[in-house]
Amino acid sequence: MPLATDNPFAAPSVLPYELPDFAAIRDEHYQPAAEAGMAEHLAELAAIAADTSEPTVASVIEAWESSGRLLTRTLNAFYAKQAADTNDVLDAVEAAIAPQLAAHSDAIYLDRGLYQRVAALARRVEAGEVELDPQSAYWLERRLLAFERSGVNLPEADQERLRALNHRIAEVQSEFGRRALAGLNAAAVLVTDPAELDGLSEAEIDGARERASEQGHDQGWLIELDHTSGQRPLDVLRHRGLRERLHRAAVGRGLGGEHDTRPLVVELARLRAERANLLGFANHAAYIAADACARTGEAVWDLLTRLAPAAAANARAEAADMEPVWRRIEPSEPLAAWDWQYVAELLRTERYSLDAGLLRPYLELERVLHDGVFAAANGLYGITFTERDDLHGYTDEARVFEVAEADGTPIGLFVADFYTRPGKQGGAWMNNLVDQNHLLGQFPVVTNNSNLVKPPTGQPTLMTWDDVITLFHEFGHALHGLLSDTRYPSQSGTETPRDFVEYPSQVNEMWALDPQILRRYAVHHETGEPMPAEWVETLRGSTLFQQGFKTTEYLGAALLDQVWHRTPLEELPTDPAQVEEFEKAALASVGLDDDLVPPRYRSSYFRHTFEGGYDAGYYSYIWSEVLDADTAAFMLANGGLTRENGERFRRRLLARGGSIDAMDAFRDYRGADPDLAHLLERRGLAL
Repeated sequence: MPLATDNPFAAPSVLPYELPDFAAIRDEHYQPAAEAGMAEHLAELAAIAADTSEPTVASVIEAWESSGRLLTRTLNAFYAKQAADTNDVLDAVEAAIAPQLAAHSDAIYLDRGLYQRVAALARRVEAGEVELDPQSAYWLERRLLAFERSGVNLPEADQERLRALNHRIAEVQSEFGRRALAGLNAAAVLVTDPAELDGLSEAEIDGARERASEQGHDQGWLIELDHTSGQRPLDVLRHRGLRERLHRAAVGRGLGGEHDTRPLVVELARLRAERANLLGFANHAAYIAADACARTGEAVWDLLTRLAPAAAANARAEAADMEPVWRRIEPSEPLAAWDWQYVAELLRTERYSLDAGLLRPYLELERVLHDGVFAAANGLYGITFTERDDLHGYTDEARVFEVAEADGTPIGLFVADFYTRPGKQGGAWMNNLVDQNHLLGQFPVVTNNSNLVKPPTGQPTLMTWDDVITLFHEFGHALHGLLSDTRYPSQSGTETPRDFVEYPSQVNEMWALDPQILRRYAVHHETGEPMPAEWVETLRGSTLFQQGFKTTEYLGAALLDQVWHRTPLEELPTDPAQVEEFEKAALASVGLDDDLVPPRYRSSYFRHTFEGGYDAGYYSYIWSEVLDADTAAFMLANGGLTRENGERFRRRLLARGGSIDAMDAFRDYRGADPDLAHLLERRGLAL
């Protein structure tokens, strides 16, 4: 059925940079637009396949890249909105279109006629009849590989089974995401005794009271959970009983009750294993790695298991280091997981004279954003940011900034959405609303989302140091999209292998501690006084503090992800009740079964892997950090935050997006392969 002309997605947005007109878009517009977009897209691709003329760049590559515009603009807007501000209607839309999109992908990549048309162009190129520029040549190579990895050469019966598997995988991933978010919201801890809140700031207590009221509690304070195992309030809460309640609420999510995700975990792991076998791979981890920088699942496993023993040993040493501090607090009780963060902060304060709570007044959001994140980008790339109050995002809290070159030439838009809300998924992330490309003349429109706790009206948003690092990190993703300079939409910005996509964002974290940037944004929000110089030096010198804990909790999650996806189908759990035992055995097999250091995500709330996107790919963060640590060392050795360093990184790496092999781009930028030694030094790991 054709899309109604009054649907806002029926035509491209007329707003600047094609920013979706969220003021006109209603929840009921998304599904019909997506369904009409899928039909339109298949018709456009069918026309490419049916073309009997000699295949050319224009009739194959450019025609393909120009197709599906209705679908793209609908889905980009929908997923930005649904992740950040969902409701029952949007959840129902996501549930409905997820399997349809899986079928849509199958309809494309299992279409032998379309495959043969692309292959015919490849044959003409090989014969010297068509000459390709590098971006088009890489497009052709990658598109043929996508067909083959999707099963285009399988027998018809196997293709039918593959379609069924893809359909069900999409359904289960969608349900996992919704159930995990509901479980996160339901696990918020209500506090009725104000004495238990000792350690929280006045603003945090006021905010917790507001959230309790919003959720219908006449009395009390509601502490909402982060999506990870560790919870930020555990750094400062003095009441051990409340620390334990928060910890148990966090790590117990999805293990039973209304929001039990274990059946979905088991089914999804088995479905992915069967699909990988059908496609000729030993397991899903091997299937994922083959299309990434890692190339093989064994390369991933080797890196993670090489790092695990040293990380675990460091964590044990850190626990012993905290023991004297803990004994002063609880002479007869053993240290527990819910005590670790609190005691670590006490030790940090003693050792480095640096109290995390004292830092927060110097880390006010607006100052960090403008004089930190934006200032670093300006220093490196010369780009500027102007807030556009006349443009609106997908919620009232989303803010829109116009980005321009130093000479005023427009680049695109940056949309920032900082605060947590019940309908927002946990964590922090970046989305594209419009992909930069020269073929269609589109400028990038990118978003950053985080989950800062919104203070009461009129009070400043004070951040933790981890919040600051996250803001710089996510803006690194935004820069990858904003500074893209590619011909084709499918190669724009972050369209790179998943174990490469975190690399530019991790590099951007280094500027949080850059002396000229830190002195600009680390200013007391009331007095205007800069952060004391001795604090700055202590902060910089304490970068190795608790790296054993941080590396161990990360590796625990990354290795869980791998074990779920490298275990043979016949050895995977079949019963949801087996999930916790499987998880425990997996951690024990690599020496990370430490009750004091739970994995950053347990299986039951591991959205990165079981909602999809980073399935068998959570290792990407440490793999990318090998590149990041090498790059940071290179930049510092060549002057640090300079336009020369910025231009080299921009032109040779960021601008190329996914238009070139990722590691070829790295080598062209760096002039060498990455050196693992820089990562080991950063994390304090001696192998």
